[in-house]
Amino acid sequence: MNSSWQAYLQDRHAVFQDGRIVHYGSPVAERASVRRTTVIADLSHLGLIHFAGEDAQSFLQGQLTCDVRLADSDTVLYGAYCNPKGRMLASYLLYRDSNGYLMQLPLELQPAIQKRLSMYVLRARVRLSDFSDTLIRIGVAGDDARTLISTIFVEALPRDLGVVRSDGRGSVLRLAEDRYELLLPPGLAPEIWQCLSTGAVPVGAPVWDWLEIKAGIPMITAATQEQFVPQMINLEMIGGVSFQKGCYPGQEIVARSHYLGKIKRRMYFAHVELIPGEGPVKAGDELLSTDAGEQSVGMVVNAAASPDGGFDMLAVLQTSSTESGRIRFGSANGPALEIMPLPYSVSHSENQ
Repeated sequence: MNSSWQAYLQDRHAVFQDGRIVHYGSPVAERASVRRTTVIADLSHLGLIHFAGEDAQSFLQGQLTCDVRLADSDTVLYGAYCNPKGRMLASYLLYRDSNGYLMQLPLELQPAIQKRLSMYVLRARVRLSDFSDTLIRIGVAGDDARTLISTIFVEALPRDLGVVRSDGRGSVLRLAEDRYELLLPPGLAPEIWQCLSTGAVPVGAPVWDWLEIKAGIPMITAATQEQFVPQMINLEMIGGVSFQKGCYPGQEIVARSHYLGKIKRRMYFAHVELIPGEGPVKAGDELLSTDAGEQSVGMVVNAAASPDGGFDMLAVLQTSSTESGRIRFGSANGPALEIMPLPYSVSHSENQ
């Protein structure tokens, strides 16, 4: 994290753990605030890789699942970087700036992914740089998010979803109806944070994680690398996979799953009430079914404490197991998962 920005947030009671802000003194109150007011969150736990050079687009087009050509000056794309077997090494958010492309992904994965992609540059005219501390990112979410941002970025406020707008001070990404991300130079970030704080409650990264989970946006972490093909986490449903573009690592497996097979595992939004003394739900935890004994029927992709108690999660599950309604956390006799609706429909019968 940018050291001056970290010091600024620490002066405002930010509590750090493992390189990210976990709360500002009252995690329970912060979780509750997301239900009733607008919130702001530092997003420095997410890393940025910048791709510059005249071959940047063609290089990325040959490495990623999304159609990079669609990431014009306005459009934000989700996508995946896969190994040759089609298993995901990372998921990301991709958008353009004036000099190239920015890929946002978990900071814990950023150095290794940047190094791996750099190995394939060869003679391509493209330069990869770590921009994690170059741009400060602030998340803003809630009913008044748009109004609050409009007082600062009048000309750069996107009207449509999945759009990025920029002016001389920074950029604004519209991620959802009431959720935005600001990208700011470090020198301007404290002033913008102070302005936002007049109408929003600062919250830790776990609250932002919960908002992403509720929106059905998965994030591959170190615990889930190489566990899923993109369709298992519904990536094509949020525009993260193009089946018309050319080759990229794992493309044959991903395309075969789409055209010839049926995906037997899909990602669901679920809730669980833990037994007192049970540890927190976390990415990579296996899920079981009373019908399958101790055999795993799924895995947690992302999880966060719910404002209403218990934990909410995105979990990849056998579609057949979800029909029985007997999926458990921890053990075959553990607390039951409640499957809840995603913002988009998940088909069980489509050929993938």
